[in-house]
Amino acid sequence: MNYIFIDSKEDKTKVGIVEDNRLVEFYSEEINNESLVGNVYRARVINVLRGMDAAFVDIGESKNAYLQLKDALHKDQLYTKEKYELEDVIKSGEEIIVQVIKDPLGSKGPKVTTHISLPGRYLVLTPYSNKVNVSKKIRNNQEINRLREIGYKIIEKDMGIIFRTMSEGIDENILQDEYKSLMDIYLKIERERNFLPTPKLLYKDHDLVYQIVRDKFNDKDTKIIVNNKEIYKNLLLLEDFFSYNLEDKIELNLEFSVDRDMKIQMDMKEALDRVVPLKSGGYIVIDETEALTAIDVNTGKYIGAYSLGDTVLRTNLEAAEEISRQIRLRDIGGIIIVDFIDMKEPDHISKVLSKLSESFIKDRNKPHIVDVTKLCLVEITRKKTRPTLDSKTSTICPTCNGRGRVRL
Repeated sequence: MNYIFIDSKEDKTKVGIVEDNRLVEFYSEEINNESLVGNVYRARVINVLRGMDAAFVDIGESKNAYLQLKDALHKDQLYTKEKYELEDVIKSGEEIIVQVIKDPLGSKGPKVTTHISLPGRYLVLTPYSNKVNVSKKIRNNQEINRLREIGYKIIEKDMGIIFRTMSEGIDENILQDEYKSLMDIYLKIERERNFLPTPKLLYKDHDLVYQIVRDKFNDKDTKIIVNNKEIYKNLLLLEDFFSYNLEDKIELNLEFSVDRDMKIQMDMKEALDRVVPLKSGGYIVIDETEALTAIDVNTGKYIGAYSLGDTVLRTNLEAAEEISRQIRLRDIGGIIIVDFIDMKEPDHISKVLSKLSESFIKDRNKPHIVDVTKLCLVEITRKKTRPTLDSKTSTICPTCNGRGRVRL
């Protein structure tokens, strides 16, 4: 069973995605502590750090935002081979328009870019590019060509687009209407560039519920379960964005609660544990550190039935699928190192990497398998935009300061 649940009570909203009766994504948001990702601000450059090719900018939040040189280049500077110094791009005291691409984490402020992009349900407007791109999840060549033709027909002022997975099979008029709607938003933001006050919020991205429904509700077999009447009514108003009757897909269940659903609670407990068991008897160990996340695979109680090579392969294949789910559920980003059980056969290594890559397809943060090291460690990178599930639901132990050990 596949469904999205929305548990909204008092000042907190919990949203999760369940696929094949397993929790694969979980988000929580407090009314007074919403994510900044996607918001657009008119900001002031406070300090230019030449030695770091970066600058701190004031966006009006409690912490100054961090802007890297590559995210500050102007549109005409992006696609040239010429190298630019930071002072050629931005100056202290200058007023610029930026978009948050990463929430503040710990002592670090939010990360921002001047390369604004605006997502819709079917496409993403990319004003800093004139290209038309299609989601890699769309595999039908005929459909890819159809979308490209539509894209080059509807783009204006050299503002490119990315067709999202949900655009597959959608009528041209619907896609064109969404493009114009996103263009109107962007042009409105641009008109605010030289007005006071600074800093100022110019565009606020939609709330958590809308984002999840917009980005993930793309399967006709998926339902939405919500326990809040107001949210239920607001979701029904979105029916024009969908190609089927939305009312049949939304269930208002006032009795639903994440805290009382045993399956969800079991998956949540597993997502917060260091050791995750596998059905075969093996297990994986996940350690999140400041620099990277290390994942170790072990056979545990699983002894197989044929040979050592077969036992190792089966364990690694099962682990690959579970690792992809845990990375997505825990929202782990940055550098991830996976230590699979040593495999001697190149064919076995290829099968495990293929299973891992296949399992990553549904992850909207697009994990990328970089390489396999000489020590047979699999290197993965994943976009980090929000704090991990662990950091949002726990605090550092005052006794061991996060080391997980108590001195004798």
